[in-house]
Amino acid sequence: MTTATEPGYAELPRLISLMTGDDKHRAAAESTVDVLWVLYDRVLDITTENFREPDRDRFLLSKGHGPMAYYAVLTAKGFLDEAELPTWSDPVSRLGHHPDRRRIPGVEISSGSLGHGLPIALGTALGLRARGLLTPKVVTLVGDAELDEGSNHEAIVVAARSALENLTTVVVDNQSSTRGWPGGIARRFDVEGWETRTVSGRDHDALYDAFTAPHPGRPLAVVAVVEPKG
Repeated sequence: MTTATEPGYAELPRLISLMTGDDKHRAAAESTVDVLWVLYDRVLDITTENFREPDRDRFLLSKGHGPMAYYAVLTAKGFLDEAELPTWSDPVSRLGHHPDRRRIPGVEISSGSLGHGLPIALGTALGLRARGLLTPKVVTLVGDAELDEGSNHEAIVVAARSALENLTTVVVDNQSSTRGWPGGIARRFDVEGWETRTVSGRDHDALYDAFTAPHPGRPLAVVAVVEPKG
């Protein structure tokens, strides 16, 4: 829950601006910042106090090749110190071009190699079910181009057949996929049995409603549409 002492959404551009040296991936950060903020500020139960608790929610950043917005949100939520942000991309910094779960507080998976987040999220949701933990939400963020990876398609099929209601995939659509999908991104999930919702990736209230409206017995795919890459 947001407190008066935490940096708010308005501070995120300034926090991101403290990280320089990898401009080619800045678009990846800018495309995800609103989704990340809504998830951490309004949807997910992930805090510095409960991060190691079994019944916490999980967030898995599959689109890990542009983590500046992720680092900024983790800073705003108390996982990182703002003074560390300018060290981003330095060889001795723990804030690398891809997030490292072993080094950065609050990071669930090391990511950046595309196609891994959704399969890992699927396994995480199945693992929680096997342990009797049915309440924690598992959310993974992927890019639209990342759906070209075949591992994602296998995970889409298995998740729906397994009725993983606690699993959400948010696809940030900046129109960077090579070929696209007949009927659009949501259709790719819908035909396999997912609940699907397409909203503006800049509209915080629409994102919140999409993430929180019930979808009993089915995993959820939220397509967050943002400006075209480039």
